[in-house]
Amino acid sequence: MTWNPFLLVYQLIQYIIAKLLSPTPPSPHAKLSRPRIAVIGAGLTGVSSAAHCVGHGFDVVIFEAGGRDQLGGIWARVNNTSGLQIHSLMYRFHPQVQWSNGYPTRQQIIDAIEDVWKTYHLEDKTKFGVRVERVWQESDEKWFVNSEEYGKFDGIIAAVGTCGDPKMPHMRGQETFEVNSGPRSRIQTHQYVGGGASAVEALEYASAAKAEKTTILARSDKWIIPRNAIVDMLLAFNVFGQEIYISWIPEFLLRRFFYRDLEDLAPKKGLFMETPMVNSDVLDKIREGSAAWLRGDILSFDKTGIWFSQRSKGVPPGGPGREIHVDADIVVMATGFSRPSLKFLPEECFDEPYNPPNWYLQTFPPTHRTICANNCTYVNAIGTVGNYHIGIYTRILLMFLVDPLTRPRPGLMKLWINFTRFLKIRSPTPAFDFFTYTELMWWYVFCVAINPFRWKWALFVFFGIGDKLPLTVVEAEDKVREVIGMEEFNSMQNRKD
Repeated sequence: MTWNPFLLVYQLIQYIIAKLLSPTPPSPHAKLSRPRIAVIGAGLTGVSSAAHCVGHGFDVVIFEAGGRDQLGGIWARVNNTSGLQIHSLMYRFHPQVQWSNGYPTRQQIIDAIEDVWKTYHLEDKTKFGVRVERVWQESDEKWFVNSEEYGKFDGIIAAVGTCGDPKMPHMRGQETFEVNSGPRSRIQTHQYVGGGASAVEALEYASAAKAEKTTILARSDKWIIPRNAIVDMLLAFNVFGQEIYISWIPEFLLRRFFYRDLEDLAPKKGLFMETPMVNSDVLDKIREGSAAWLRGDILSFDKTGIWFSQRSKGVPPGGPGREIHVDADIVVMATGFSRPSLKFLPEECFDEPYNPPNWYLQTFPPTHRTICANNCTYVNAIGTVGNYHIGIYTRILLMFLVDPLTRPRPGLMKLWINFTRFLKIRSPTPAFDFFTYTELMWWYVFCVAINPFRWKWALFVFFGIGDKLPLTVVEAEDKVREVIGMEEFNSMQNRKD
C-alpha cells in the first residue's frame, strides 16, 4: 500500500473532529429526559439526526417503512458497483464518521451508517416495518404518529429523503425488445437517462459488467463537473445560490479545460440552475470510444434496440431531430427515483405560497415550527446531502423545543421566506429550487444572528457543543417569566400564531 501524506492528514483531521464534536452516546437503555422526537426514515439522514438527538439527551423513535435490510435508505438499494461521486470530505454526515479514503464504496457507506446506529444504541429505538401515514397535534401541541400507540412526541424530523421507488416509465414497444443472453464480452448496454445520478450509476454498472460499449440516451443536457474536492468546493462558494454576473467564469473554465473537445455536450443553461453530475470518467470514456452520449428522445423499442430522435444542442425535448436506430444487447432504464411523499404531514404545511420547498430555512413549515423536514425538500443544489448541515438542522429544532424565546413566529418565518425570494428575484429558477452549500451556511448564520436569544446557542447549533450554559440560562428565564406572569402571555401568543 502506497503511503499518502494527504490521506494521513485527512484521517488525523477526522479523528480530531470525532473526538471534539461527536455527542457522547448514552449508556444502553438510558432513560432520556429531554423532549421526545419522532424520526421518520432510517436512511443516512434519519440515523444521523437520531444520533444527534440522543447524544444531546433527547429521546427518539425512528420509524422505517422497510425492514431491517433497508437501514441506510437509498444506499441499501443501489448496486454494489455504486460509490460516492463527491469526495468524502463533503459526506461526513456525522462527526463520528471517519472515512479511510476519499471515495468510499457503497458498502463502506452502509457500514458507516450502521456504526453510527449501533454506537448511539438506536437499535431499540427503531421501528422497522412501520409506514407513517399521518402525524397530528393535540391541543397541548404534542404530536402523535399514526396512532396513540407510540405515545406523544414534542417534535418531528421527517427524513424520508428525495429518492424513493425507482421510476419505470413504460415506452412504446418495450415488451418487444429481446435481451441478448450471449457472452458478456459481446454486451452493448444502452441507457435511457432520467437523472444525472442515474446516468453515472448506469455507466458504472455497465463498466463493471465489462460492456463493450455504453450509449447513454439523455433527454436533457446536464452539467458534468470534475470529481475533484477543490473544484467542487469552489463551485459551492457562490453564496448567492444563483446565476450571477460572473457565473460565466466557472462555466467557461469547465468548457475549456474539462469538456475540451466535447464542449457540445456542455449545456447552454447556466451551471447554477440544476444539480450537476460529479464524474471524471464519463467524458474520458466517450473520448476513448467505449461510451457515447446522445441527446434526444426515445421514440420506441423494437426487437433489437431503440428508435431514437437525436436532437442538436439547444433544441428542447420533443423538438425536431434525426431519427436513428440504436442497437442494444441490454437496455438499462436509468430513469432515477420518484420523490418520497410528505403527505403524512398536516395539510396546512402545503398551503401556497408557503409550500415545500418554500419553508423557513427550507425545512421548517411556517405553520409548524416543531417539524424539521431534514433533506426532504431540496430540489437542486451544488453541495451535498450528507454533510455538516444534518446536525445543524437537527440542533436548530432542539433549540426551538427547549427555549421558547428562540422559536420563530409564523409571520416572521414567512417574512424570511419572502426576504429570500426578494434577494433572488433575478434568479432564473425559483428562489428555493436551487442553492449552494455556502448559501445554506449563510441561512444558518442569519437564523442565529437575527434573534439575540439564539446567540447563547450559537456554539451548540454550529458545533454541537456548549449546551449546558444556554440550558441554565433558559431555566433562569423560565423562572423570570413565571414571576412576571409571561407563561399565560406566551400561551396566548402561540394560539394567536
